[in-house]
Amino acid sequence: MENVNLTGHFLIAMPAMVDPNFAKSVTYVCEHNENGALGIVINRPIDMKLDDLFEQISIELQNKELGGNPVHFGGPVQVDRGFVLHQPVGDWQSTIAVTGETALTTSKDVLEAAARGEGPEKMLVSLGYTGWSPGQLEQEISQNAWLTVQASEGIIFDLPAEEKLVAAMGLLGVDFATLSEFAGHA
Repeated sequence: MENVNLTGHFLIAMPAMVDPNFAKSVTYVCEHNENGALGIVINRPIDMKLDDLFEQISIELQNKELGGNPVHFGGPVQVDRGFVLHQPVGDWQSTIAVTGETALTTSKDVLEAAARGEGPEKMLVSLGYTGWSPGQLEQEISQNAWLTVQASEGIIFDLPAEEKLVAAMGLLGVDFATLSEFAGHA
C-alpha cells in the first residue's frame, strides 16, 4: 500500500463505516502525498443553497441559475470555509489542480466570478473538507474502511447527490446493497 497516490480517485465508504460524517459517502481525493491526503465529500448536500451562501459571504448573485444549486458537506475540517471543485482549472488565487481539467479552489475569487456568470463551467461547492495525516488514509484502506476507484468527473458534476454512491460503485462493478457489512458472515 506504500507510495500509492490516490489523487483523482473516489473513496467509497464501506457499509461498516459508522462515522456519521462518512457513512455512505463518496469522497473525491484532491491531494495525496507524503504529507497526507485531502478530499471533498461529493454526495452530502446540506440544507443550504448557493444563493444563501452567497448572501452570507456578501456576494451579489447575478447568475440566478446558480442560486438553486446545493451546498455540500465536504468533510468535518474547516466547516466554516468554502471549497469549490470545478472545471476547467482556470486561473484563481488559491487552486490545487487535481487531475485533467478538475481543480479545487479555496479563494473567494472563483465564487465572485461564478456570481457574475464568469466562473468555471462546472462546479460543486462544499463547506469543509476531509483530511488525513501521513499514512492515515493508507491505514484506513488496509482496514477495509474504503473502496477506491479512479474518479469520474461526470459523477462529481453531472449527477444529483443521491445517485453518486450507486454510480461510483458502478465504476467498480459492485452494487452497494450487496456488500456485506460483516465480511465472511452470512
